[in-house]
Amino acid sequence: MLTGEKVLLRARTVADSAVLDSELHNDVETMIRASGQPWRPQSVEQAEAKHRKAVDADPDPAVVNFAVQEIATGELAGEAQVWGIDLHQRYAHLGFTLLPAFRGRGLATDMIRLLCDYGFRIRGLHRLQVETLSDNEPVLRATQKVGFVIEGRLRESAWVGSFVDEVILGLLAKEWSRA
Repeated sequence: MLTGEKVLLRARTVADSAVLDSELHNDVETMIRASGQPWRPQSVEQAEAKHRKAVDADPDPAVVNFAVQEIATGELAGEAQVWGIDLHQRYAHLGFTLLPAFRGRGLATDMIRLLCDYGFRIRGLHRLQVETLSDNEPVLRATQKVGFVIEGRLRESAWVGSFVDEVILGLLAKEWSRA
């Protein structure tokens, strides 16, 4: 478990699946913007089967999944992931989302710092990358607050009811500071 000032990152459990499904998957507008795939409805059983498979399966060495828990309340606040881990090039991508009730409370910056701590200090990675839509101001602010810099823009690369630019942000281990 990784503990920050406002959140902790822990292993995801099957019990988290109902909350994540109802609060995240069924938030259609957010899912359309976050997943890059068309949204499809799914039953509670499908969601539980998906999460059970992720929990029970042999771990994929290129993906690490976390549940995000708010320290003050002890409640599940979201999910986070270090994915696309390439141990030869020593880089990975970060993915994260907070449940709607936990957004705007300053948790994202702490969550991103913990993901960077995991990637740089624990895994020994050299580079971390985040991709987000150009109009996702909360993610752009939180990542830049931690030290990520905008490295590029993919013009009109995401379809979310209209075409939107995707922004690529990067952070190198030598630029990162836990402070």
